[in-house]
Amino acid sequence: MSAEVENVIIIGTGCSGLTAAIYTARASLNPLVLEGTLPGGQLTQTSEVENFPGFPEGIDGFMLMDNLRKQATRFGTRFGQATIDSVDFSQSPYTLKAGDKEYKAKSVIISTGASPRLLDVPGEKEMYGGKGVTTCATCDGAFYRNMDVVVVGGGDTACEEALFLTRFASKVYLIHRRDELRASALMAERTLAHDKIEMVWDTVVDEIVADEQGFATSVTVTNRKSGESSSIDAKGIFIAIGHIPNTGPFAEALDTDDEGYFKPTLGSQVRTNIPGVYVSGDCADHVYRQAITAAGMGCQAAIEAERWLAEQ
Repeated sequence: MSAEVENVIIIGTGCSGLTAAIYTARASLNPLVLEGTLPGGQLTQTSEVENFPGFPEGIDGFMLMDNLRKQATRFGTRFGQATIDSVDFSQSPYTLKAGDKEYKAKSVIISTGASPRLLDVPGEKEMYGGKGVTTCATCDGAFYRNMDVVVVGGGDTACEEALFLTRFASKVYLIHRRDELRASALMAERTLAHDKIEMVWDTVVDEIVADEQGFATSVTVTNRKSGESSSIDAKGIFIAIGHIPNTGPFAEALDTDDEGYFKPTLGSQVRTNIPGVYVSGDCADHVYRQAITAAGMGCQAAIEAERWLAEQ
């Protein structure tokens, strides 16, 4: 028995995928949304979201995603549990495979997000998302007013995070495993010149230490040249060593850049090299990576898919 052909399948249930679901459902396209291993995306692991418009007092990350899901469901969105292994975009309807299950769709919106690279040290996972360990200064920096914080990394992202955090934190320790920054010359110059930022060169993090309530209090580090270990007191630990876009199953069919992010066609944020296939959110955006920009891309992808289907 062949799979039923859907008008549109949306892969991913973060801000981008659920926004696309709301728009396509309201357009009477009866979308099917496929959830992966983390329904709701990274925001479900964030305790407080203060920069999403419309919530002056902030909102719990899980609650925000639950609200979006309920809104999508209200308009007729259907949900399925599946992790896509491979795709065939060579002819329409397009084929998506998840294990022994096969899905077919006239159009596809891929909103699979990106996973932050972590240090893989003791204490990191236990305190990630609300207890002092985070991967987004823009999201969480304001929670650390007048506190000492640590940023780990040495590229442009780490420098941007450190500079942003100087608006709130009393001091920012920037820990880098080498003896010079990998960031662009201008970004490195600004970082090194800032009086609130203290560089910790040639150093790696061994452990993130918590208090009795499970909140971060310090990091244990080792200097790679001297071998000496020490401790740095900090309430916030910001990991800025890059992200891994969740694009693997689609990389052979769609254009990606050197870092593995989807590369939309010229003149569009969401169109791909395959007609009727769209991308949105962090899997295609390595610049902004915000909930609101992901939602905006989900809206764009949905409108593009609706117009493309109407033309067919």
